[in-house]
Parts: sequence; C-alpha cells; structure tokens
Amino acid sequence: MFILGNLLAALASVIGLVLNLYMYIIIARAVISWVNPDPYNPIVRFLYSITDPVLLTIRRRLPLSFGGIDFSPIVVILAIIFLQRFLVASLHDLARQFVH
Repeated sequence: MFILGNLLAALASVIGLVLNLYMYIIIARAVISWVNPDPYNPIVRFLYSITDPVLLTIRRRLPLSFGGIDFSPIVVILAIIFLQRFLVASLHDLARQFVH
C-alpha cells in the first residue's frame, strides 16, 4: 500500500504547487490591471488568457464590483487557499495513512 501512499503524496504536492503558481498568476494579473498595460505584450496576453476563464466565471456568478474595484481575484485567491488547506492537506493525510 506504500505505492498508493506515495502516489497520493506526489499528487498532493503537484496540486499544491499548481494552486500556488496559479495564485501568483492571479496576483500578477491584479497588479498589472492597476496600470494601463499594453494589450499586445505577450506577457499580458498570457496572463489574461490563463486567468480570464476563471475570473469571468466568478464575475458572472457573483457581481462583486463596487466603486470600480473588481473583487473577483480575491474570491479566486480565497478559493485557492481553501483548496490548499482542505484538498491538499487531506490528500497528504490520506497518503500518510497508507504509508504507515
């Protein structure tokens, strides 16, 4: 059963890393939105293309824009933190049970 435990531990680590990376991408997108970025810049286009599907879904379901401030990045970051604390931690705990 240690193989299943190691697999779950590796899966939890990869999911945690991807969630952490995506959180930093969301933060970069929010910081870039404070200035007037060049929409043809490849970095800006990458940030928009990778974050728009999630942010637009949040904006449609929860219209959280008060006074011109968009709160959808905060909602996404809170969801990522929840997934890190619940899903990744649960997978690590489950993996530990299989290893011992």
